Amino acid sequence: MAYSLRVGTEFDLEFSVSELTGALGDSVTVLPLVVALGATTSVSLPHVLLGFGVFQIVWGLYYGMPLSVEPMKALIGLAIVGTLSYAELAAAGILAGGVLLAVGHLGLVGRLQRVVGEPVIRGVQLAVALLLLEAAVDLSLGNPSVAVAGLVVVGLLALVGYCQASVLVVLGVGGIAAVVTAGIPSPAVPQLTLFPAGMPSVTAAALEGTVAQLGMTVGNAAIATALLCGELYDRDISADELSRSMGVTCLAAVPLGGVPMCHGSGGLAGKYAFGARTGGANVLLGVGYLALALVAAGAVLAAFPMAILGVLLVVVALELGRAAFAPVSDGRSLALVAGVGIVGLVGNVGVAFVLGTVAFWSLSRRP
Repeated sequence: MAYSLRVGTEFDLEFSVSELTGALGDSVTVLPLVVALGATTSVSLPHVLLGFGVFQIVWGLYYGMPLSVEPMKALIGLAIVGTLSYAELAAAGILAGGVLLAVGHLGLVGRLQRVVGEPVIRGVQLAVALLLLEAAVDLSLGNPSVAVAGLVVVGLLALVGYCQASVLVVLGVGGIAAVVTAGIPSPAVPQLTLFPAGMPSVTAAALEGTVAQLGMTVGNAAIATALLCGELYDRDISADELSRSMGVTCLAAVPLGGVPMCHGSGGLAGKYAFGARTGGANVLLGVGYLALALVAAGAVLAAFPMAILGVLLVVVALELGRAAFAPVSDGRSLALVAGVGIVGLVGNVGVAFVLGTVAFWSLSRRP
């Protein structure tokens, strides 16, 4: 059964099984990162889920298509592994939101990407993937048998063609285990206060994380997503318009306890692959996030098995790493991606970003 609503000439909302499966396809990368962030930092998980729920609905209605709303993976990943505190994450989110709003308004998105260079952006993705993989191993060592069992489940489901669904299965098992341990939480509405988990702090680490994230966001969340809007949905949405909407999202959500969010080409492609064709998918997913926000009690999150969390981070890290290398076609770019990733792992992501940009410019001047 499908229910459709037409708003104007372009903006269709449909509520059907395919829109629901498309919505779930987008949650595969969001929920593991959100749960990991809630388990490893002082972030308020109900407020984070509230932010995702609201802005899934807002941008689904505004654009009339299943536009993705995802965590800013570089910043979230750095917070999960302890490189950024929550205060620094909040500051980086506000800084990133302000820059995205400004460059989108001035029409500078394409120019910003050309300055950085795609191999450098992909290298930052690889660095975050490696850091998440390192954190996943540390979490899994607490209970290796549970971690191995989780990996077996993921592997078996992947072999029969349900790789993305496997993440939701493992996440569900971990959630059930947490509820059994901590009990069923009572619904509670998150209080709307400014910075409920702490005030932002602008530090060198926050600035470095912001710069690294902006490189990824411009390339993947603005330019690549704008191209996919035309290819998949025949919609002419500019990268600068997407940049402005991401800026608004960060500036509105972070002060109220949310996390830095962006649009993503991977999430948009995932929604399309799983059947989403209208903004109805966003409305359905947004309602789901809002429902989770009501029961995201701290006791349940604290009881979530860390080894299962490690399995989820392995899957996210592998997907992020695959995406980093997927568009690379020549040896010079491959070396730059790998170099930025390794420097980011053993040293600092911000330093890796700067060194990678310098190397990109030097290599681009050579014949």
